[in-house]
Amino acid sequence: MMAASPPLASTFLLIVAAVSFLIHPATSQTCKLQTFPHTNNTKFANCADLPTLKAYLHWTYDASSKPDPTLSIAYVAPPARPDGWVAWALNPTGSGMVGAQALVAFRGTNGSAVVKTYNISSYGPLVESEIAYAVVSKMAEHTGGVITIFATLALPAGSAPAVNQVWQVGASVTDGVPAKHSFQPENLKSKGSLLLKAGTSPVPAPMPESGGRATPSIPRVNSFSGRNGGSVLGLHGALVLLGVTLGF
Repeated sequence: MMAASPPLASTFLLIVAAVSFLIHPATSQTCKLQTFPHTNNTKFANCADLPTLKAYLHWTYDASSKPDPTLSIAYVAPPARPDGWVAWALNPTGSGMVGAQALVAFRGTNGSAVVKTYNISSYGPLVESEIAYAVVSKMAEHTGGVITIFATLALPAGSAPAVNQVWQVGASVTDGVPAKHSFQPENLKSKGSLLLKAGTSPVPAPMPESGGRATPSIPRVNSFSGRNGGSVLGLHGALVLLGVTLGF
């Protein structure tokens, strides 16, 4: 009987350690290790490991900026193929790609990364255009198989504390036009709600209006849990998972 105690005690400690990891995942966020040497290691107030497409977002919201509040971001993702593209967008009228006010980056004709803006009004071919937000600045870097988009957007005064965001990657660019992305589950789930500042609470989203140009009112969609964000399994799920793993 006494010989069984050490294995049981060890199993209990493993369970406690695993549950603690799930409850306190922030320390393992990969985004916290990322730096931006080509921009003098620009610092952002917040970052998140996005839950799909191996993507990351860094952001700072400046409500005191004049004449309008600004949202500065660094979006980091590998394109689906080396000559592909990456995109990040705000969508003021819905939770998907249609209506997205997008920043899309890829290698230009000279080999350096370029970033362009697209008002995505349909699922047809992309056409470069202005977007519903004033673009204060934008640039892109392509290094180590990863593209980073840096941008600052002016948001309307009084914007809701949560904004709809969409992110995406694609495999190819033809004559300067990004080709359609894949429709795998990972691509279809690449959307969520971004809290502009830590500690703010999302507000209910109004119903999107149909037709017309996207207007920069910011509704909320269901918030996501990042790859290291939130205790997704919960205590019970962790115990069940560990029980299966350890042969209980």
